[in-house]
Amino acid sequence: MKIKDITSLLEKHAPLSTQESYDNSGLIVGDSDTEISGVLISLDCVESVIDEAIAKGCNLVISHHPIVFKGLKKINGKNYVERTVIKAIKNDIALYAIHTNLDNYRFGVNAKIGELIGLKNLKILSPVKGKLYKLVFFSPIEHSESVKTAVFQAGAGHIGDYSACSFTSEGTGTFAPEEDANPFIGEQGRLEKVQEHKVEMLVPDYAISSVLNAMKSAHPYEEVAYDLIPLANENNHQGAGM
Repeated sequence: MKIKDITSLLEKHAPLSTQESYDNSGLIVGDSDTEISGVLISLDCVESVIDEAIAKGCNLVISHHPIVFKGLKKINGKNYVERTVIKAIKNDIALYAIHTNLDNYRFGVNAKIGELIGLKNLKILSPVKGKLYKLVFFSPIEHSESVKTAVFQAGAGHIGDYSACSFTSEGTGTFAPEEDANPFIGEQGRLEKVQEHKVEMLVPDYAISSVLNAMKSAHPYEEVAYDLIPLANENNHQGAGM
């Protein structure tokens, strides 16, 4: 197993884009293609943690708090941050932090603390705003379900505790393939009219790339007509406090 296999799984639940602006979560030291010999998990990453990783044969430390918050202008061992980074590099130990993105995850740090102290009906206190988009795409009716399935699997269509959420309406799409086009339907230079579905659904910002790739791969058209619209809606699956 490589470092990127573990970090990809962590970021599937707590995407790096959901961390606070001041934070420095993610892979701080190391190569994501490195094979893992062992993983040490800690709250903080300091020199003694690196010593323990060395003793236990672990080449990846996953900490909650990142050892580097601000840019390092010099790395000469004058403070514990620099000494920790130097020791990690010398011993080929990768450092990964999962901090406020795990705090802001609905089932993350705050949810676990609430569960351990017996709280019920847990909800995020301060949901994030401006992290949701509406995806609208147009598809021939007979292909719309397969395209929807693909984008759902890529991370679209979640509203609260509900998945595969979308709205579909029917209308007539028109297009005229030009000289260099290779149309799925119709002929070059001829106006075509096709009964199509207009499909609408929500997409979180961190899933935009994978959702658009899935949509384009599953869609039969050479050129996919779609809109991606930023929303002011709250995302109740992300935010501070519980």
